[in-house]
Amino acid sequence: MMAHSEDHIALAAEYALGTLDADERAQVETMMAVDAEFTAIVHAWEYRLGVLNQMVGSVEPRPIVWENIKAAIRSTEQQAAPVLPEAAPPPPSPPPESPVDPVAEPVAAPVVAEAPPIAGDNSHGTSNVIQLPDRARRWRNIASVATALAAALVGMLAVQVYRPELLPDALRPKPRVQTVEVKTPAPSPVPSAQYVALLQRDGDSPAFILTVDAATKNFTVRKVGADAEPGKSFELWLISDRLPQPRSLGVIGGSDFTARPVLADFDAGTINSALYAVTVEQAGGSPDGKPHSAPVFTGKLIETVPATR
Repeated sequence: MMAHSEDHIALAAEYALGTLDADERAQVETMMAVDAEFTAIVHAWEYRLGVLNQMVGSVEPRPIVWENIKAAIRSTEQQAAPVLPEAAPPPPSPPPESPVDPVAEPVAAPVVAEAPPIAGDNSHGTSNVIQLPDRARRWRNIASVATALAAALVGMLAVQVYRPELLPDALRPKPRVQTVEVKTPAPSPVPSAQYVALLQRDGDSPAFILTVDAATKNFTVRKVGADAEPGKSFELWLISDRLPQPRSLGVIGGSDFTARPVLADFDAGTINSALYAVTVEQAGGSPDGKPHSAPVFTGKLIETVPATR
């Protein structure tokens, strides 16, 4: 195994890029046949530069290109055959050698120093060593290869971002799905109309204040100045000519506020026009859903807060 210089690596890169002439390609293929490590270097460059082939699709030349090629071939065939120069006359024969003078002093033969083996000389068994071109040209080619690689990578990144459909499936980025939760703020509640009824007896001070929300139809009874007798309960009733009989809205509790949602069973017209009455019933309220005493406190709703339109 031989150590590979930077020139060997540059030569492998040019071979993979396809910029060598026929003689240089033959030399590289000779090295690959005898040097497995150099072959691996060439394959590594082919893998790196393979991205360029994947990003460039096949292009069909225009018909005019083929016509120009045919015209050039016909023009070459019609040219006259080249005239070879005449062979130069043979040099004159040297004069016959003069007889050797046995007494003459012998002339020493010149000593020729054996030149060291050069790269590419296979007479010394170094078949895996080739003569490399000029180092400066190799480095220029390496710079060209590096520039091409950088341009290919930049181009591939740009295509992946803006036109991923132009890339092969193997290089196409996988789609990423990101779920974004957008919270819509709840709309501000619109104030609804408010109704109040003062439940009192014969113009006296109110014993209860009934408040009704027109949107939810919930009502609240505020105890003001009435206390139930022991063993008795106050019960609230809705009396309307739209109903066959009074309808119980429940027992008014012993605390200051009693809230109920039972008005949801009636329409707005019935609620607004009805008479609200309080009777005294046995503890826990009427057992059969009918009032068992005359109304003690009565009142009708009036609108105190109009609805916002």
